[in-house]
Amino acid sequence: MTLEEQVKIVVGALEDKKAADVKTYDVRGISGLCDAFVVATGIAAPHLRGIVSGVQAAMKEAGVNSFRTSGDPDSGWIVVDYVDVVVHVFSPEARAYYALEKLWEAAKPVL
Repeated sequence: MTLEEQVKIVVGALEDKKAADVKTYDVRGISGLCDAFVVATGIAAPHLRGIVSGVQAAMKEAGVNSFRTSGDPDSGWIVVDYVDVVVHVFSPEARAYYALEKLWEAAKPVL
């Protein structure tokens, strides 16, 4: 499955769960960690939990299992690592505080 196909599945799941401000970053050649980052916002801990569950279900259905999931909805940040694609789901406060988008300003969108 291509990187673009994986990101499309992730973004579709995020949109289905009403995640806000979804951004994709193609970091090939910029980062050695992965090929793409996807960043999204949820409004509260239960929403973050639902968003991540939706992404995991969609990717599993597509035959892509996560390598690792880290974080806690109550902390305001959950990360799901699919090796090629890393998904960050934040509360609005955590997203503003960590400002990951500033790290990837040179990256172009995947989709």
